[in-house]
Amino acid sequence: MGINTERDIEANLQIGPTDQGMVRLFIAADGLEIPMDFSPEEAEEIGEEIRAAAAAARKVKPKSKR
Repeated sequence: MGINTERDIEANLQIGPTDQGMVRLFIAADGLEIPMDFSPEEAEEIGEEIRAAAAAARKVKPKSKR
């Protein structure tokens, strides 16, 4: 399984600050909860990676599904 493998799973993503000064990504799916805490600096790096991935995705020509 890799980043290009499609899955039919629904998940909820919440993003926000914690009372400890961290940034939390909270993922909930199928009874599973995953809290992931990052320093503000790490969160900014993740944001930059997301923006770069979005820019790269805009350049991709999707393969047609048969």
